[in-house]
Amino acid sequence: MIKAKKSLGQNFLIDKNILEKIVNITEIQDKNIIEIGPGTGNLTSYILKKNPKKFLVIEKDNDLALKLKNIFSDKINVINEDILKVDGNSLINEKVTVFGNLPYNISTEILSKWIINSKNDFWFDHLVLMFQKEVADRIISKFNTSSYGRISILSNWKLNVKKIFDIKPESFSPRPKVDSSLLFFTPKKVFQKLKEPKNLEKITRIFFNQRRKMIKKPFNQLFNGDQSIIDRLEIDLNLRPQNLDFEMYYKITNEYENLYS
Repeated sequence: MIKAKKSLGQNFLIDKNILEKIVNITEIQDKNIIEIGPGTGNLTSYILKKNPKKFLVIEKDNDLALKLKNIFSDKINVINEDILKVDGNSLINEKVTVFGNLPYNISTEILSKWIINSKNDFWFDHLVLMFQKEVADRIISKFNTSSYGRISILSNWKLNVKKIFDIKPESFSPRPKVDSSLLFFTPKKVFQKLKEPKNLEKITRIFFNQRRKMIKKPFNQLFNGDQSIIDRLEIDLNLRPQNLDFEMYYKITNEYENLYS
């Protein structure tokens, strides 16, 4: 029996009721599927029952990757690699649905990378991803809330996101110390075009580094108090970072790119 490795943030989902619910969130019959962090293959077996078209799993743990190959043989294609080193665009030449029980210590890094590295189109149709509940709540947060921040703004830029349900620790082995949440993402057809997505990361980092203070200082740091930009944005510099909605951050990034590109 393979024991979960704490260093890899492994917590295996074992609740059959939850597993059944997950594979019924979106239609996957005859669809291309990628599963990230399949672990011992519990969700993998439920996905296979739905008869996907192509099924690829990405597992960093060498022992688990070998176990998955032995259990499922030619029914799945196992990639023994770190998901952070994998280019999603190169995996399958068709759109995919991605399932993932992401390691909680790198979950936002994975999501951010996918969003930033996408050009005008994503390599996936749907994402069905599990996060630590606290992180999930940040992702789906709206402005004027305490949990609203950088990952909320970045996620909402190109993706529609909604929470499906929360999952208690007893649904996993070993039990994590926190609740989990399942989120469902779909790409937006219309979004603010940016020349360099990393600029959005930069802008939000500068603003939220001092989230309790007014935005006057970070704004002046970026634009030297340019009144014409203030007028165009119709922005109140006495607000705090969490008081600006998604669209304002995309507009600020646009102004920044126009100024420095």
